[in-house]
Amino acid sequence: MMHFESKPARLAGLDTLRALAIALVLMSHYHGFVSQAPTFGFIGSIGWAGVDLFFVLSGYLIGNQLLAPAARGESLDVKAFFAKRLLRTLPNYYAVLAVYLLLPDSPIAGKDMAPVWRYLTFTQNFGLNYGETFTHSWSLCIEEQFYLVLPLAVLALVGSSRSPRLLWCALLAAVGAGMMARGMAFMDGKDVFAAPVYYSSFCRFDELLPGVAIAMLKNFHPAAFARILRHGNALLAAGLALAAAVLYGVMNEAPNAFMASTFGFSLVAASFALLTCAALSPGSLLYRLRIPGAASLALWSYAVYLVHKPVFMALRPELLERGIDPGAPLTIAAVMGAGVLGGWVLYRVVETPFMRLRERWYPTGAAKAPQTETAYGGAVSKYQA
Repeated sequence: MMHFESKPARLAGLDTLRALAIALVLMSHYHGFVSQAPTFGFIGSIGWAGVDLFFVLSGYLIGNQLLAPAARGESLDVKAFFAKRLLRTLPNYYAVLAVYLLLPDSPIAGKDMAPVWRYLTFTQNFGLNYGETFTHSWSLCIEEQFYLVLPLAVLALVGSSRSPRLLWCALLAAVGAGMMARGMAFMDGKDVFAAPVYYSSFCRFDELLPGVAIAMLKNFHPAAFARILRHGNALLAAGLALAAAVLYGVMNEAPNAFMASTFGFSLVAASFALLTCAALSPGSLLYRLRIPGAASLALWSYAVYLVHKPVFMALRPELLERGIDPGAPLTIAAVMGAGVLGGWVLYRVVETPFMRLRERWYPTGAAKAPQTETAYGGAVSKYQA
């Protein structure tokens, strides 16, 4: 991800998907925290799905890092994995958290804030409600928890056997558990987007698993994976069609609210998994497509994810005070640009030095490195998520 001599080549398809994910999030939060109107129409209303796309990408990228050595019969260096993850995710996150703590009465603050120790341990998403401070950190919590659980699962279920059978069983069971958790949470709140459903680790963790499944296919079933990737454009078409159908269903609570909540998020993740496979297929349009600026936006996405919302919230009162229409095209461009610029500054000032430090302490061999990380914390990754 950094400009080091040993860095592997970036995959344009994955960069395009990551750029799409952060663009969706930006539109969603512009709608919610700046214009407070459907500025981008239906696309803006489904902007929340950008996080789901980040989840799938993070599941693939992190799963690939962990499963590639397991498939080769090599021991997993858990200490190095956790150290690299922390150097990737914590500096940006704690820098933004410090801003929230230093400005408790500013426009960026919410109606309530969890204890600081919850933010330091990535547990604030438990019991989180809409309108609280730093709510967009919920997805980072789920990714950090995922980074803790997945390597332990790989060690316990794959170990030295090099057989993924138990891990496949656990993955399928976990997807089912996620659906069950959403169904039970929905029965309490009767709302597809109720906070206990939307922010809960138990209700959303399964969206990382389709990405892990792709990594398992790649590393443990390479022949089958190669056959799948031969149909890149079919994967792209199927992913787009499924995503459109499921997102329409979730937004319109079809066939009913319970079904949309229980199965909708998992199906959204499945559609994004198809798009991720298309991005990995040399024969697909998504693999070959080069969108100007997409690689840069993907590279900055984690920092942009962290910074854009407080920037949006700080700018809204200024726009209102000066009588500036937040729905005007120039205003949209300026505010969106400010959010991206803030992320770029965080990327240059905080993320870049720590990534250089990480490369110095834990150099990545080009021969064994999978696709360069650009995730959202994850983001992944990241936007990590």
